[in-house]
Amino acid sequence: MNPHKPIFTTHDLAVGYRKGKNTVTLLRGLNLVLEKGKLVALLGQNGAGKSTLLRALTSDEPPLNGSIEVDGKNLMDLSQKDRSRLIGLVSTERIQAGALTVTELVGLGRQPHTGFLGRLDDEDREIIRQSMADAGIIGKADDYVASLSDGERQKAMIARALAQQTPIIILDEPTAFLDVASRIETMRLLQTLAHDRGKAVLLSSHDISQSLMLADELWLITTDRQVITGTTTELVADGAMNRLFTNKSIHFNNQILDYSF
Repeated sequence: MNPHKPIFTTHDLAVGYRKGKNTVTLLRGLNLVLEKGKLVALLGQNGAGKSTLLRALTSDEPPLNGSIEVDGKNLMDLSQKDRSRLIGLVSTERIQAGALTVTELVGLGRQPHTGFLGRLDDEDREIIRQSMADAGIIGKADDYVASLSDGERQKAMIARALAQQTPIIILDEPTAFLDVASRIETMRLLQTLAHDRGKAVLLSSHDISQSLMLADELWLITTDRQVITGTTTELVADGAMNRLFTNKSIHFNNQILDYSF
């Protein structure tokens, strides 16, 4: 069995947005592959199109052109329920869940499996408990979400995605607004989910150094709106990291795996 089997592919994908009668294309001609067992970091400067691409990949917004194939099926042909069984999403948007306990929040991840009424059986409850344990938040199981720190809330959201039991997890800026320790913890957790649990994990990030140290592959959105993919070693070696920012005074330092002036 191939632990790095492709599970998510795009074919000649174009993404952007519609503004009145006009269509603005941010990225086009994308042929991307996401494999099981790998952590992939999507990097690019602000406004490059990272969030737009992720919204298309999660069917939150339809692509302008091309197709997305998930586990051999066209994403746009699937029902919302079937999509939710394939892709777990952790977004930057704060959900209104302050009145819920962590257990109740994580339990929402079982909805694709339990139906609208959301009746949980013993198996569901064990999945919820294990998801909280895997995300390192089980110690806060009975606490209200409103009482959590930013780092704890992010772990709870990841636990909710784990409770969906999807083969793919996509995260939009999961380390935004976290302190250094929480950023490292979160990135290591995502790496573990990919390597030990066989998940295909894709995240967008501004944390260049952590992404380069822990991600198996990078998707780089360059200043000319190309998407270059490869391992950290490959992309650092061929100078691709210097194509991320328009400011020419910012240079990638191969020694520290980060940018400097």
